[in-house]
Amino acid sequence: MNITKINLFNFRNYSKISIFLEKGMNVFIGDNAQGKTNILEAITILALTKSHRVGVSPNIIMFNKKICKIEGSIKKDGIITKLKVHIDDVGKKLIVNNTIIKKNADYISNLNVIVFTPDDLDIVKGSPSIRRNLLNIQLSQLSGEYLKIYNEYNKILKTRNEYLKILYNNNIADMNYLDILTDKLIEKAIFIYQKRKEYLDLINININKYFKMISNDDDIFVKYINNIGIENYDSEEIRKKLKHLLKKNLKKELNYGMTIYGPHRDDFNFEFKNNDLKYFGSQGQQRLAVFSFKLSEIPIFYDITGNYPVLLLDDIFSELDIKKRNKLLKIISIDGVQSIITTTDLRNINKKHIENATIFNVKNGSVERK
Repeated sequence: MNITKINLFNFRNYSKISIFLEKGMNVFIGDNAQGKTNILEAITILALTKSHRVGVSPNIIMFNKKICKIEGSIKKDGIITKLKVHIDDVGKKLIVNNTIIKKNADYISNLNVIVFTPDDLDIVKGSPSIRRNLLNIQLSQLSGEYLKIYNEYNKILKTRNEYLKILYNNNIADMNYLDILTDKLIEKAIFIYQKRKEYLDLINININKYFKMISNDDDIFVKYINNIGIENYDSEEIRKKLKHLLKKNLKKELNYGMTIYGPHRDDFNFEFKNNDLKYFGSQGQQRLAVFSFKLSEIPIFYDITGNYPVLLLDDIFSELDIKKRNKLLKIISIDGVQSIITTTDLRNINKKHIENATIFNVKNGSVERK
């Protein structure tokens, strides 16, 4: 899978531009605030329908314009698919080969991406919601069924929370309806628990290998933390445990007005030498753990879809020393993998890692191919 062309219209600082990309490594070089990250952001939106940057979506449309467009041509198994995302003040319009797609679940997976950014340190140090969001994004790219069931879970969860508040204020409300909602919630929860556990188990196959390749250290793995205390992810075991906890803690849920058990409270952490890396690791180790996690996703995507994902690396060289930069470039230089990299310079980079790269200069919203 690779992107052959991307068009931007009124997107951030790009009024109108077309960029032709090559199969392997594509490197965008420029000073800060010139528009390099905007290109990666546009590709992320084209793939996932939303930005990887937090809290900046309202500024996506160029100042004083009413609409922006992101268009891309994706080549997969010799077939070209044309994706379009049109954004205005009303919302987004998703288009595949000139057909409007109504549901995100029917759009996502046309372009699979893995995004590396300097903010990835939050995956280790930030709140559990950041880690859950990462799992949801990646699993949604790999399985339309996961995205569908996850969305259904959230709808039932919202309804159940609202009904808990009604029950708290109204003693004659129907408890049978709560039981129906609870049973529906549990069935969706079982699927989510199992898919997240399966995915993290696959991550653990390779994460230690990549961590050692970059850092010359090892003994790292990812630990899935559910809030219902299960180790056996058999469907019936999950059903029994979650039903028991929800019934046992009904009074507490009524007081809080929310469902306090389920995959919406999940987490995972990075264990390094049997310690939580969040508390017992340096910032450098934490950053390398996230790199290793994301590198471990590459073979997962290939094994499940039959195609490599597109790698988007946003200004991460500044966070690495010279040796680690070159090791990372060596690892991602896999035949068949397209990578799109932004950086301020290529100094101290081993030339053999970029001898076949396509280089672009970015300045003031213009892109020139060297």
